[in-house]
Amino acid sequence: MFERAVLQTLKTWSTRSVRKPLVVRGARQVGKTFAVRMFGAGFGRFIEMNLEDRRNRDLFESDLSIQDLWQAILLESNPAHAAPLENTLLFIDEIQESPRAVQRLRFFYEQIPGLRVIAAGSLLEAMLTAEQISFPVGRVEYTFMRPLTFREFLVAMGEVQAVAAFDQVPHAKFAFPKLLDLFHRYTLIGGMPEAIERYVEHREIAALKAVYQNLLTSYLDDSAKYVQSQSKKAIMRHCIEQIPFEAASRITFNGFGNSAYRSREVGEALRTIERAMLITLIYPSTSTSIPIRPDFKKKPRLQFIDTGLVNYFVGLQGRFFEYDDLHGFYRGKLAEHIVGQELLGRANNTLEKLCFWVREKSQSRAEVDFLLQHEKWPLPVEVKAGKTGSLRSLHQFIDASHVPWAVRLYSGPLGIDSLKTPGGTPYRLLNLPYFLAGKLFDHLEWAVME
Repeated sequence: MFERAVLQTLKTWSTRSVRKPLVVRGARQVGKTFAVRMFGAGFGRFIEMNLEDRRNRDLFESDLSIQDLWQAILLESNPAHAAPLENTLLFIDEIQESPRAVQRLRFFYEQIPGLRVIAAGSLLEAMLTAEQISFPVGRVEYTFMRPLTFREFLVAMGEVQAVAAFDQVPHAKFAFPKLLDLFHRYTLIGGMPEAIERYVEHREIAALKAVYQNLLTSYLDDSAKYVQSQSKKAIMRHCIEQIPFEAASRITFNGFGNSAYRSREVGEALRTIERAMLITLIYPSTSTSIPIRPDFKKKPRLQFIDTGLVNYFVGLQGRFFEYDDLHGFYRGKLAEHIVGQELLGRANNTLEKLCFWVREKSQSRAEVDFLLQHEKWPLPVEVKAGKTGSLRSLHQFIDASHVPWAVRLYSGPLGIDSLKTPGGTPYRLLNLPYFLAGKLFDHLEWAVME
């Protein structure tokens, strides 16, 4: 068990005067349960109810009033220590196992406001869709957990000085080689908690094979819970097995993964898998001003839950250390994928949607890797190789948008360039090493003030 950034979110939630039940959402095995247990250790009385346990589930599905349900929970859990209500945390784990429990969350807020209640589950969205129910609107709060970010990885590895250097804005240039080396290792291993825990213990990549295989097996086993018919289960399993091979690529639903499955079948399966937070479908946008609007009619880019899993299942780990530049590895896809993972992981209080920019005309095709919103203008972000690399697509976007700043993430050091597009549009380019993807906006604010 190691420190996660979500703990600060839980502490902030806990100290608020108006405090609704908090639902921690995330894919299976990203560390939700361990994080809440770590947080619960600071309470005088921590009660955990796992709804995969029939006895616990039956309590929530009974006709007891909320006050009587609370007394029944105390009787069933038999906590070792008594504590005031204000120093008590109730944790309802695997809440997706009981739609009735989801619906009853609101009554804790309304009838026992002093009690802190956290719920978590791995297949919440799939369950809610299947059962045609929703969380009580306005009666609960949400936070999201994903695999460990690079910063969390540094903390887990015990790299105290590297954490301090990473947190510094602008980051200390002398720390560049060390941070880049650690980021390559993070990209290799990924951010799944069990894989990192095993690596910290053994410091051997070979020791992680069973972890990765067990993760995929659990995701395949879960596929039976998403849908009922055998034909849909077969499509779901095929999609999960093929996703690592399609990661960081723009995909077509029809015939996905060299199959004979139709667009509608695959689209339904992938959207279900996305609701389970195993993938993110990153859609393109043609916007050159805010708001950035994704175009759902165009082909999306596929982001898998974790780059370490991609490495393992595509068979990249054995050749990983042949390269000192992520962009030169696996046709540049790995660099884009880990940057996408860091951008998604930087905020745990929103289910943020990433976009990328496209111009798809017969005589002029262009694509910018990511398009983020920064205050009053869209921010183009390119993931490039070497010190220069082609910026043709970026220049087309800047000519169309006249934004003052752009960002390049690459294998080189931090720097700022004042440039002009071939069309004569001036702009400033913030060059950031890959490992600062999660600190992109912090460094952009610094650069703008320079």
